[in-house]
Amino acid sequence: MPKVTIHQLEVRFQVDGDDGAVFTKLFNKHIQAWAKLYEDQCARARHTENERRFGDQEAL
Repeated sequence: MPKVTIHQLEVRFQVDGDDGAVFTKLFNKHIQAWAKLYEDQCARARHTENERRFGDQEAL
């Protein structure tokens, strides 16, 4: 997965209560979901690479 650099991020929303806490809660929820998808994708790529190498190993 290519790296992404965010140079400027502006978020606007209206909430009842502490807007910083609401933003933090939403951000954490979505970044955790993204991280899980990314980790799953990396695990699949490692598994695929290991499967490809299986036939290349020397017999013991």
